Amino acid sequence: MHKTRNNPPCKQSHLLIRKRPLLLLLAGALLLCSCGENRALDRIKKSDTIRVITHNNAHCYYIYRDQEMGFEFELAKAFADHLEVQLEVIVSKSWGELLPSLHNKKADVVAASLTITPSRLELVDFSNEYLSVQQLVITHKDNLQLNSIDDLEGKTIRVRGETSFEERLKKLLKNRLNLTIQAQHNVSTEEIFEDVAKGITDITVADSNVALLNRRYYPDIRIAFPIGEPQSLGWAVMKGEEALLEKINMFFEKIKQNGTFDDIYKRYYAYVEKFDHLDIKKFHQRIEARLPKYEHIIKEASEKYGFDWRLIAALMYQESQFNPWAKSFTGVKGLMQLTLPTAQEMEIENRLDPEQSIMGGVRYLRKLYDLYDSTQGLDRLLFALAAYNVGKGHVLDARRLASTMNLDPNKWSSLEKTLPLLSNRRYYKKSRFGYCRGSEPVFHVQSILTYYDILKREAIEYAIKED
Repeated sequence: MHKTRNNPPCKQSHLLIRKRPLLLLLAGALLLCSCGENRALDRIKKSDTIRVITHNNAHCYYIYRDQEMGFEFELAKAFADHLEVQLEVIVSKSWGELLPSLHNKKADVVAASLTITPSRLELVDFSNEYLSVQQLVITHKDNLQLNSIDDLEGKTIRVRGETSFEERLKKLLKNRLNLTIQAQHNVSTEEIFEDVAKGITDITVADSNVALLNRRYYPDIRIAFPIGEPQSLGWAVMKGEEALLEKINMFFEKIKQNGTFDDIYKRYYAYVEKFDHLDIKKFHQRIEARLPKYEHIIKEASEKYGFDWRLIAALMYQESQFNPWAKSFTGVKGLMQLTLPTAQEMEIENRLDPEQSIMGGVRYLRKLYDLYDSTQGLDRLLFALAAYNVGKGHVLDARRLASTMNLDPNKWSSLEKTLPLLSNRRYYKKSRFGYCRGSEPVFHVQSILTYYDILKREAIEYAIKED
């Protein structure tokens, strides 16, 4: 129990206790408890700042193009806005630093994709679940012998130390399995994944969200099987801070209802469940062999028209796989697969010329992007990418259809539902621009986002932010 100095209600409770020892003792204790429960929230409001400690990795917090990003960072920023205070990000130097940071008052909240476990609940209080994950065994794709927990017998498993993975493996070791746990403290999950992909490390364990994401970056890994039931991720606060905990729970409930949580989740985990090993492997090979030939043109065009050059590279790969001679049976040509009318509109004389194709394609994408000024953020970009593939007329039809179905016409999640319907006569006969293979632009956008995520990863900075 924490006592609060210079707090009138607390002082008053001590005076009353002297007068009526038995009855008022309980009242005084409750008042003291209330003081402790509100201590962190009061401090946050008084300082106008909430201090959140997290990890510097691809799924929590990182720097990209001089901007702070990450799934946990975005959630924390939204929570700070919810409280109408400033956000101070503290980057932990190790897993073992997270929970103690609450007790030494270094941080108010731990937001680091922490699994809620019995051992951790003895030390801190957790919010309600905001994401469900499952621990998965990861090995090289050529290792087909690992198919169940029993196959771990006699194996060495490398994981980060002081994590729920180590805790779970120790339980397996205690219960029935003879295995060796190689727990390392100064290593990241991404480093271990890379070593598994290279064959340096045989086996590791990771949460499902992290495993699915890293499969894109290291397509030679294989997700073998789960080693436990689904678990909950939660934010941690110091024990007894019920007022702050209630605010956190209310916040997560709110953003899940209004769609904010889904929007943030899709920014970082969009379509991670979909995985084509051959396609992703080929992409990794071609960004090494083909992309460098056009990188300078892509950067020039992207800077001119206000796009991230890696997004344009992802779009180009989806269109032509970096082949300047690519031609489609529909008549589109070149790196950016421009139609003849679009090339003429963009004043492109030779669609097979790489520089003309790239400049024309990026200029056209900018024109489409400017059309969707009623749509915000990532949704606006995805609308433009869909229109690049299927035409702005069909995107307009899909938005109108969304409105008739009580879906938000300014959300890409709505168009993911309505665009495929435009291949059904029941829907396209009522549309202005008629039939279209609506599943194609949806797949088009999904693929671009996957390629874009892979390209972005190489530019992510994991610089430590000092508290």
